[in-house]
Formats: sequence, structure tokens, C-alpha cells
Amino acid sequence: MTWRSPVALVRDALRGQRAREKDLRNLVSNLPYEGLEKVKQPNRYFPGNAIKTTKYTLLLFIPMNLFEQFHRLANIYFVGLAILNFIPAVNAFEPGVALIPICVILSLTALKDAWEDFRRYQSDKKLNNTRCLIYSRKEKQFMERRWKDVRVGDFVKVGCNEIVPADILLLYTSDPSGVCHIETSNLDGETNLKQRRSVLCTTDPEFKPECFNSVVVCEKPNNNLNHFKCYVEKPDKEKVGAGIESLLLRGCTVRNTDHTVGFVVYAGHETKSMLNNNGPRYKRSKLERKLNIDVIFCVILLLTMCLIGALGHFLWLQALPGVPPYLVPDSNGHLDIPSLSGFYMFFTMIILLQVLIPISLYVSIELVKIGQIFFITNDADLFDDETDSRVQCKALNITEDLGQIEYIFSDKTGTLTENKMVFRRCSIMGTEYPHKENAIRLAVLEEPESEEDIIFNLQPQPLKTGWSMDTEDTNSEHSRCKSKVAGKAQSNVAFSSPLETEVNPDGKLLQQISRAESSSRKIDPYLDFFLALAICNTVVVSMATAQRQRVSGFSRSYETNNPLDTVSNLVKKSCSLRYIFTSWQRKSKRNRTISEDSIIEEDHFNPPAKTEGSVDTNGLQTCSLHAPSCDKPATTSDNLSYAAESPDEAALVYAAKAYGFILLARTPHSVTVRLPSGEDLVFEVLDTLTFDSTRKRMSVLVRHPITKEYVLYTKGADYAIMELLGAPYAEHLCGSQKKIAVDTQHHLDCYAKDGLRTLCFTKKVVSDKAYEGWSVNRQRALAAIDNREELVMDTAVQLEKNLSLLGATGIEDRLQESVPDTIVALREAGIQVWVLTGDKPETAVNIGYACRLLEEEDLVINMSCKNKLTCTSILDCTLEEVRRYSEDPRNVDITPNISLVIDGCTLTMALSSDLQDRFVDLAKRCRSVLCCRVTPLQKSKVVKVVREKLKVMTLAVGDGANDVNMIQAADIGIGISGQEGMQAVMASDFAISRFKHLKKLLLVHGHWCYSRLANMIIYFFYKNVAYVNLLFWYQFFCGFSGTAMIDYWLMIFFNLFFTSAPPIISGIMDRDVSAEMLLGVPELYKSGQGAGEYKLLTFWVSILDAFYQSLVCFFVPYLAYQDSDIDVFTFGTPLNTVSLFTILLHLSIEIKAWTVVHWVIMLGSVAVYFIVTLAYSGMCITCNPPSNPYWILQSQMADPMFYLICIITTVVALLPRYMFHVLRNSIAPSPLVQARHLDRLDPSTRDQWMKEWRSFRGTGQVKRSRLYPPPSSTLDNPVDIYPCSPTASDIMGDDFTLNVLTSNYQDPLQS
Repeated sequence: MTWRSPVALVRDALRGQRAREKDLRNLVSNLPYEGLEKVKQPNRYFPGNAIKTTKYTLLLFIPMNLFEQFHRLANIYFVGLAILNFIPAVNAFEPGVALIPICVILSLTALKDAWEDFRRYQSDKKLNNTRCLIYSRKEKQFMERRWKDVRVGDFVKVGCNEIVPADILLLYTSDPSGVCHIETSNLDGETNLKQRRSVLCTTDPEFKPECFNSVVVCEKPNNNLNHFKCYVEKPDKEKVGAGIESLLLRGCTVRNTDHTVGFVVYAGHETKSMLNNNGPRYKRSKLERKLNIDVIFCVILLLTMCLIGALGHFLWLQALPGVPPYLVPDSNGHLDIPSLSGFYMFFTMIILLQVLIPISLYVSIELVKIGQIFFITNDADLFDDETDSRVQCKALNITEDLGQIEYIFSDKTGTLTENKMVFRRCSIMGTEYPHKENAIRLAVLEEPESEEDIIFNLQPQPLKTGWSMDTEDTNSEHSRCKSKVAGKAQSNVAFSSPLETEVNPDGKLLQQISRAESSSRKIDPYLDFFLALAICNTVVVSMATAQRQRVSGFSRSYETNNPLDTVSNLVKKSCSLRYIFTSWQRKSKRNRTISEDSIIEEDHFNPPAKTEGSVDTNGLQTCSLHAPSCDKPATTSDNLSYAAESPDEAALVYAAKAYGFILLARTPHSVTVRLPSGEDLVFEVLDTLTFDSTRKRMSVLVRHPITKEYVLYTKGADYAIMELLGAPYAEHLCGSQKKIAVDTQHHLDCYAKDGLRTLCFTKKVVSDKAYEGWSVNRQRALAAIDNREELVMDTAVQLEKNLSLLGATGIEDRLQESVPDTIVALREAGIQVWVLTGDKPETAVNIGYACRLLEEEDLVINMSCKNKLTCTSILDCTLEEVRRYSEDPRNVDITPNISLVIDGCTLTMALSSDLQDRFVDLAKRCRSVLCCRVTPLQKSKVVKVVREKLKVMTLAVGDGANDVNMIQAADIGIGISGQEGMQAVMASDFAISRFKHLKKLLLVHGHWCYSRLANMIIYFFYKNVAYVNLLFWYQFFCGFSGTAMIDYWLMIFFNLFFTSAPPIISGIMDRDVSAEMLLGVPELYKSGQGAGEYKLLTFWVSILDAFYQSLVCFFVPYLAYQDSDIDVFTFGTPLNTVSLFTILLHLSIEIKAWTVVHWVIMLGSVAVYFIVTLAYSGMCITCNPPSNPYWILQSQMADPMFYLICIITTVVALLPRYMFHVLRNSIAPSPLVQARHLDRLDPSTRDQWMKEWRSFRGTGQVKRSRLYPPPSSTLDNPVDIYPCSPTASDIMGDDFTLNVLTSNYQDPLQS
């Protein structure tokens, strides 16, 4: 290596910094420069691929760790006091002795940090030495190297099931169509396959990196996993645009592709995965914030006591008639004046009484939280057998906040529901097809003994030509068992359980398709509708052997209705098609499936965008991916597996398959679909217009293989599609087209009120001239670097105009098990539950009733408006009515059951700065709030506004990427590991697999964690004050000289060993109430809300009790030994012993549930005290000169006076606290005390008492979930949110809608 001057090194470093900070980077291949020294490498300024996540190095560990630990003010405080003790004028102990406590604390913390950093080092070493293949120009082949050897500009080869070592631009794949599939579960938790395609179009069987002489121009690194701006500039200056669809990210796994070759654009810490690796977020719990305030109070108390000591020493010296012999002058024979001695004594007293600030409290809190997390994660009730997952605690320092939650903000899809999409019905060309046979099949799931296996007996046989359906053999037990086994095997694949994949076709629609097939016309709207279902998506087709596993299993446990009710309902449904449209009411099935418009909530449509010209049509026939090409008609659909990015996409593809339109293969440039007749059509995909939150739709532009026309198929949210036809009912259309739009909108409204997710499908034929002009603009937009997203969206909007409506679909999403019971229990616990969803208002209300967020007797206010003036008026009027109701003397003890439903547009105005206060005031008076049509940003803003304005503890729960902002905005974020990936889990503080687990997590573990930790902290303050005050009272009898009557070593051991373990064990294992009681009476959770158990009054009562007990513990032995000739340590030993008994028995009074562990720790602490003290007294003769503690405790234990003092003092000290507990629990017992009394009863008697308790409190027994119809209109109440015949104004509203649902209704099944 050649020597370089420092100036050259500095110049090179500055150039490298400028190169890394440039907005655009020009990258070239490293191959021409292979073997040259680093200064001649063109990409030398960019970092290598080796990573380092450790915080420390071996040489700098001690200084860096100490610097890290001294960020805690408590550590600085104790180190400062230890240093102060080295000053002779103010020292209170031996200087070395004073250092021991803080050195122990710092050493333990350093060991923990060193172990964690060593584990990071091992992980880095393993990752950096992972093997990979890098191309070598000298060897003319890919050579095996390590990840740390990869550099920007290298060519890397990644095989199937191998992990990508860096961010590489895909240049070649073994697939003829230039496609590979990746799994990003290591990155974002999503297990669905994503399609990536090569930038270069090459037909060569082998890729030759030496021939790559283009320049790769890309943006500087950022942490956005969904966006990448880049283009490849060829030698002829032609620019080929590339985006995220051509980038393989570090940490992803290549699937279903033999091998790929790529060009490294980012390496090491500049890769997107490393830029997103920020480590765990630190949150401070509410209890910790209160603790810091109490520490300040203790500091004030300490300074006050030190000031008294300094003043007392000054007055004592002033009162001396002469110079006593025990005041030793300095070497010059000089004595300090009283005022200077008093000043020195102030600092001496700080050193003496320093334990008033509990040094071990912070370490004890960490240990207690680790123990609490252990019990939470190992709770069998919070373990999900189907997903084989348990609760994850990702934030270790906020467990106690689980017991103080006042507001819960919940997503709906995948959180309250299963996220299992079931195709229910559709509307085509204005005609509705209810799929009654399919509804009957799904209804059978509600039978208690049926579960999932019944579905398989109702599966239709493979459809034959002529559309005949075979009768199911429901009597064959053999086929039943066989189907069940097969079904379970298949249900392990995500979005592909029989519930989701099997669709019983509608007979009427089958006949219509059969007629369309048999006619001479090859273009028919019915055929186009199902082609749109099969083509307009991002579903990846793979062989059955390559199926991925589902993230979240299928719940086989459903609450069921009475079989007679079920049969009655099914008969009613089967008898009348009008049932769907005339009812406008909620179904009466239990655990009814609720759904929402998927377009609003989730980015379900994110296929790769096209960047190069389309390939030759002739080659498309042989480019089908993982499926036989169209010249092999023997292919069956049974060996195909669909890997969808969202469950509703999969549901639509399976629905098309049920009608014979089978998606066989998908490549970036073609889609192969088999028609019911058996003919395979290969559509050339010209472009895919991906979903974005502004357009709320996606489109696929294809060339029809028969007509050779350019056809644009579009699907999206109903309002987004209808706007393109004309608002609100395609008024510019005429004749049949207008009637189709009106009828379809009517059906969509019905679907929404039935709780179904709705999507519209359209078709547009694009002329050759229009396509050519549009294609030029599209290619220019895709190759752009600046404003690329805006330009691409503009080209999409330009094409998506004048669409022809084909029809609409309604997809069902089932509620998770026990969601209604969980929400009712949370509400009884004093927690307000909000649901933030992308649903329409009608669907949102249906959700509310199904999950019991809304009750039959609720007053439901529906707010919807278009301008801010109207919104202000609505808020003022509604708020005035609600206030007037609550201020009415007749309603003093009545809680109004008011619920609010508000849409996204109105919410935006209500959250503006001038209306925020009014909206929050109205919302806090409502028992529940439903926000519909909300965006992810609105979700997070709602959480922030409520948290900041009301000063309440908030919890947000969700399962998808659209919930991340909301989860991070709340005090506690909970992610549900569902089928939409793991982004929510990765951003959360706690992760659960089912919404129902929230009930026990909060009501039981949350209550226990808060109660235990609050009591332990208060006890720690009490313990330290009670012990330190013994030294303080002694100062009144030793001239405030800073002398201690207890040996220094025993004082240190007292807090470090003798009394440290019992409160920690109590903080981990104590249970004030049993789990059964907390779940049976959710009201008990309220004890932790608001101020909770850790109140300022409780803190000061404990401090006063500590002062009283210290007075007793000091003066009883003092009076007993008065006028005797005992020495100072003989006087101090009984004080130390009595203090130990008092402090431990005080804790015994506070412990609510004794276990063997409690007894062992308590008795063990006493035993350790006597063993250590006896050993120390027996061996230590000159340990602490000039004092001598030799044989003191042995002599004391031979004296009966010692035992009498211990008994009398302990009883007198603890009597007030014991009497206080007795009187309080007898005269005015709290709900927790009453619950503890019930816990002692036998289970049957206790359950009866719990029911009576809940009934007395007005909550009643938790009803089982039913979908009751909404309140119907009466003569007294003509206003209804759901009129029987909706009009345009009913749906859109002229200016605003303020509708009220009252409770005048009756269950039709009971009437």
C-alpha cells in the first residue's frame, strides 16, 4: 500500500462526502478497474457492504459506557456525593466505602450493556461473513465471496431461496420473461410474493457482465422501501427508467426463480433495510414521569434535613462554653469558626443522608419489568395455537401503562375482523346476483358442530362444459374426512382456506355466461366483467409446490346462533330476492361479517409499473410463469396457487375461477386466462396503472388477443369510479348506460349497509392513436427523476376517463372471535373505544352494531358535511344539545349513551385548529366514536389530538401498514400479526395475534403491572426515608456532627442485600385480585385510570408514615437504653434490627397474595441479615477504625432486653398502618377490596356474585353478538339514517347530514 500525505487523505475525504451528499449518483461497473488500488476505483467514495451495529469497541468500552450511564441524573448525583466524600472537611464515611454502592450499580449496568453489545457483534460477524457470488473479470465467472466484500458497482448473482446481500438493480433473471419473485418478510414482515423484473430486455441464455457498459444514475440513499428513482443510460445516450419494481432490497429472499444477476447500487449502511433499522423506540411511561417528580420532592426533603443539620451544628457550637477535647484542630492548631463548620456540615449531611434518594430503585424497576414481561409472554391464554405465536413485548419500559388506558383507537380490517374475504354477491350491467347458494353454504359455518369441515361437503364439483352442477354427496363420511384433511392442508396457504377460495356460483349468472359463451359474439359485458376480475390485480401465479404459508391462521371457533333461527333466516333469504333490498337492516346472524372498502384503507394495488417497450406478441404464448403455456390444454387449475398481496384480490380471482375464468399465468408483459369453454387467451399487458391514495383505483391496459383492441380494465372504490362516469349517477349519460349506473349505485349502497366491501369494475377501449400519444408521455414520466410520482399519476388520470361500467362486487369480512365481548368488557372498564376505518358511513354503523360498539338503546349522531361553516354549525348545535342533556337535574346519575359517526371529510374540518376544542368536547361526551372514510394520516392526527387535548392515556391497535402512524402516535401501540404483513407489529410496542387478547392483556396484566409497580415504588420511597431518618434523629443527640450509630458496611448491606429482594419479588408476583375476578368484573380496571393508585396523596402519606415509624424505631430503644453505659454500636444494632423487622412487616401488610416464593424471600432476607451481621461482628475487629463492631450482635442476642425492644417497637411502629387498613376495608371498602373478599368464595358462588355485581352496576351480562336491524322509523321518530329508497341526496347530502338513530326498535326474531 502506497503512502499518502495527510493533505491528500483530507482532500479525498471531502470529495467522498460531496459525492455521497449529491442528489444523483453516477455508478459504473467495477469490472474494468478490477485489481487496481482503491484510489483508482470509480465507486470508492461509497461505503462497503460490511455493517457494524455495535455501540462500543474493546478499548473504548469503559469511557463510552460511563458516558452513556451518566445521562441518568441519578448516577451523576451519587458519583458526585462519592467524590465529595473524599474531601476531608466534609466526609462522613471512609472514602472507599462511599464508592461501593454506585460502583456496584454502574458495574451491573455495564455488564448488561457489554453482553448486549457482544451479541450484536456476533450477529454482525455472522452476517458479514455470509457467502455470496460476485463476478470476477479475471476468472470470467462468479466467484464465492463474503457479504462484506460486496461493493457498489459489483455484479452479484443470487439464487433461489438465497438472501440478497445488498440493494441491487435487477439486470437479468433465469426466467425468459425477465421476472423474479422476492419475499420481503425479513424487511417488512410481508410474506406475500412480490414481482420484480429486470431493467434490460435480453434474450441471451446467459448474462455477460463484461458487456454492461451503461451508467446507472440513481437517487441518493433513503429509507423509503416503496420508492426508488433510477435510470440506466446506455452508450447511445438512451435512458431506460427503473423504479422499485426493479430493485432487490438487502434482506429479501429470492423465490420461484432459479437465479438472478444484479448491479449493486447501495451497500452496507446505505441500503434501505439498514436505513430503516433505527432500533427500538424509547418511551417514558406515565408512572416514570410521576416518579421523577417524587424524586424532586425527595431532593427538597433531603436539602431541608441537611439545612436543619447544618443550622443545628452551628447553634450547638455556638452554645459550647469552651473548646471540648473531642474537637480536634488542624495541623496549624486552628479550629474552624461555627459558621464555616455549619457550612461544611451541610455537605456532610448530604453524604450521610444520601440514601433518601433510592439508588437501587431504578435497577429494581428494570428487574420488575423484565419479570412482568416474562409472565405476560408466557401466558397460555394469550397464545394462539393456529399461528403458533405468543404476545411480543417490544417496549420493555411501559408495561405499567397497560393498566392506565382510557382511550382505545382501533382499525377494523384484520383487527376486528378476520381479514378473510369471502365473495358474496355481485352486480353486472345493473342486474344483481345474490349468490343464495353460496350464502347457504357460508351460513352452515354458524352451526356449533360444523366448523370449517362442513364447507368441503358443499364444494361444487369442477365445472363442466354446459355449466351443469353435480349434487354434493353429503352422506359420505369418507369423502367428508378426506375433504377435511385436504382442506386443512390447503388452508395453510395465505388467503386460500376453503372459506375464501370456494364459491358456489349463482345459477342465474351461470346461465347468462353460458348464453354469452354460446353466442357468436366474442365480446360480451358479462365475459368482460369476469376477465376484469381475473386480470385487474397483482396476483402471482405459482405451482402448488411453491405455496407460501399463511401469516395468520383461520379461526375455527365461531359463536353460533340458534339452529332454528338460522334455518328460519335461510328460508326467508331463499324465498325472496327482494330480501336484500327491502330490508335496509342489519342481519340477525351472530358474529356477522363486517367489511369495508379496501381501497380507502390499504394499498392493495401495487403492481410493478412498466418501464420498457412491450415485447413481441409472438413471444407471449411461451412466457407463462410457473404454468404450462397455452399449447398444453391438459393443464388443470388444481395445481395452481395464487399468491395475492391482499385477501380481497385473492377472493375476486377465486370468484372468477368459480365461473370458469381461470388465471393461469402472469408475467410483466402478459396474462393468460382460461375461458369456461377451455380456450386459453393470452393478453399482452401494455401497462399497469398502480393504485395510489389520490386516485383510489388501479388499471391494467392490455391488448385483446381476439379483437387486437387496446382495452383498459379498471377497478376501484365506488365513488372514485362513479366520478369518472359522472356524479353522482352518471347524469351526462343517457339511456341504458345511465340506468346501469343508477342501478349499480343502488346495489352498492345495499352492499355497504350489509357490511360488504365494495369495488366497481369498468372497461374502456382505447384507440390506436390515443394509445400511441399516451405511451410517449408515459415513457417520459417513467424515465423522469424529478416529480416522477406526480408525472406518472397524471398519465394515469389522463387515460382513466369516459369509462364504461361493467359491474360491482360485494366481499364479506368476518368478525374475529369474541370481538363483541371484548369491546363490551373494555367499555365496562371505563375505556372509550373508537373505531377508525375507511368504510362508508353505512358500513361503519353496521360494524358498530355487530361488534357492540353501538347498542340498541344508543343515541347515534351521524355527522357529514361539505363546508366548514356547516361543520361549525353542526358541532355547536350538537354540543349544545348534549350539554343540555347532561346538565338536566333529572339526568344527574344517568350516563347518556351517545355515539358519534363522522366521515373523513367532516373530520378534516373538525380537526382544524379553530374547531378542535369543540370536536374533542363533543367526542369525550360520547360513549363511542366511529370515524369512517379516514386516511392513515387522519388516524394518527385523531390520536394525537385526543391525547394532547384531554391529557389521557391512549392505545392504538391495528394490523396493517396504514395503521403504523396511528400506532406510533399513541402512548401504547399494539400490532396484530395478521394477513396484511407485519408492518404494524414491527412499529408497535406490543404484538398480539387476536383482538380478543386485548381483554386479558389490559384488564389483567395491565392492572397487575401497574398496581405492582406503583406499590413497589411507593414502598421504596417509604423504606429509604424510614431508614435514613434513624440517622437524622441521632444527629439531635450528637451535636449534628454527621456521626452514624450504625456501622457503615451494615448500612450499605441494608439496602443492597437485606431489603432489596422482597419488594422486587412483590413487584413481579403480587396479585391484588385474581385474573378470573378482573375478567369477570372489568370495572376493577378503573382503579388504574387517571391518577390511579400512585397519587401524590399516597406518596406523602407513606412519607409521613415513614417519619412516624422512624421516630418509634429510634426513641423506643433510646428510652430503653437511656442512662446506660452501652457504646454507640451497641445502641445502633437494635435500631438496625428493629428497622429491618418493621420495613419487612410493613411490606407483609401490603402484599395481597402470598406464595411460597414470598415466604422464602421474606424469611431468607431475615436469615441473611442475621448471618451476615453475626459473621461481620465475629470477624471484623479493625474493619472500620477507630470504631470496633466486634461481637456486638452476639452480646445483644444474649440479652432479653434486645428481643423485648424488637417486639414492642415493631408492634408500635406498624399499629397505625394496620389499623388504617382494617378500618378502611371495613367501613368503606374499595371495589378491589370487595373483589378480594369474593375471591375467597368457591367458584360457583363467586360467579353468581360477579353477575349480581355487574347487574347492580348497570352493565348487565355480556350479550352474544347479534346483527340487529337498525332502529326503524316510527310515527314518533320519522328521521332515520337509512331511508327505504335512497336518493342521491341521501347518499351525498346537499350540504350536510345530521341524522339521529333512536332506540325505538324491537328484535324481529322476538317480535
